[in-house]
Amino acid sequence: MCRSGEGFVKVGQLKVPDTSIAALMNTSLSRTESEYAKKRSFLKKKRVLAIPVLSAAFTIFIIAIFAFLWLRKKKKMGEKRKGLFPTMVGNELLENREYTDLPFFNLRTVSTATNNFSPANRLGRGGFGTVYKGQLHNGQEIAVKRLSQSSVQGIEEFKNEVTLIAKLQHRNLVKLLGCCIQGEEQMLIYEYLPNKSLDYFIFDQKERSVLCWSKRFDIIVGIARGILYLHHDSRLRIIHRDLKTSNVLLDADMNPKISDFGIARIFIGDEAQDQTKRIVGTYGYMAPEYVVFGKFSTKSDVFSFGVILLEILCGKKNSSCYMEDLSLNLIGHVWELWRRERALDIVDSCLKESSLPLEVMRCIQIGLLCVQEDARDRPTMPNVVLMLNGETFLPSPKQPAFIFKRNCSDPNLSEPGVLNGSLNDVTITEIDAR
Repeated sequence: MCRSGEGFVKVGQLKVPDTSIAALMNTSLSRTESEYAKKRSFLKKKRVLAIPVLSAAFTIFIIAIFAFLWLRKKKKMGEKRKGLFPTMVGNELLENREYTDLPFFNLRTVSTATNNFSPANRLGRGGFGTVYKGQLHNGQEIAVKRLSQSSVQGIEEFKNEVTLIAKLQHRNLVKLLGCCIQGEEQMLIYEYLPNKSLDYFIFDQKERSVLCWSKRFDIIVGIARGILYLHHDSRLRIIHRDLKTSNVLLDADMNPKISDFGIARIFIGDEAQDQTKRIVGTYGYMAPEYVVFGKFSTKSDVFSFGVILLEILCGKKNSSCYMEDLSLNLIGHVWELWRRERALDIVDSCLKESSLPLEVMRCIQIGLLCVQEDARDRPTMPNVVLMLNGETFLPSPKQPAFIFKRNCSDPNLSEPGVLNGSLNDVTITEIDAR
């Protein structure tokens, strides 16, 4: 005690008792200093524990920033590439000397001609994009095929069509007047054909009567001559791969012109056939060896021509159903009637008065020869043209491909004259052959 009777006096040179508590005491510090040291030690431990937590949070924050910046840059690069790619395609066409004769239209000219791509001028829409009618300042009518910006496959179709049609000139092929490539816009400009496509007439109950037998026969011959030019007479041997009635356009005089070369293929030299895993075309018109194995040749187009010929004669699609003999397509129906020697029964009713039986029978036989299952049995297009002109002997056709039948006991059959279900008649964009 201090002299006043309260407080403590520091006693020097005194040994601390040997106890467990004394071992923890710092004899060099006062009580206040000791408490301060404890607090500092606690804060130090707390700070040591906080460093890893803060470090991890900081790392996550940095990673998040870099991820955000990377995604934003990737998005901008994607948009930039999307905008530049059409330009790259245009530059490729411009720099290639083979296309220097192809006129390039200004976007403003095309926009003015179509009234700024007015819906009122829309003629139709396909896998490539929308087609518009237009009129140039000199009064010439045009058809503008505008590539859809959402179409991925359309870019390759665009290049392919420009490559092919720019080099082809035939009265039974649609004429390409030029193209327009500006910014993200890619367009093909064709001659305008006022009478739409062949399928518009032959499959319509009202319009089918417009095409009498002589006109239909002229259309058949015109299509055959156009394919003959592609296969043998042009500078390039071309396989169209998507011949169908909707790709045959009619001019003011109802002359046929083959169109849509977006998926056509060029054969070089003595090449006769090729194979692909990417099957493109339209159900009902594709040859069996192409559908199953991906093999295509000039005989693939011959098969498609045979289907078109039979459709022109009958006024019905190959995908139509026939309850009379339970055939699920036109080819099977025609084959059954041919075997029963009743082939003339298939002829469109509106042709009964104008048709010539012998000429019609010849066409039916040619159609069946073209759709035979084995490609080697089908005639070439030069032979087809000779057959149509009556200048060569017609062999007996063998069984066609795709003969589909249903059993009378099939529970899916409904009341007479009606078949349940539907058949696919759409364009195939891509199928992997197995």
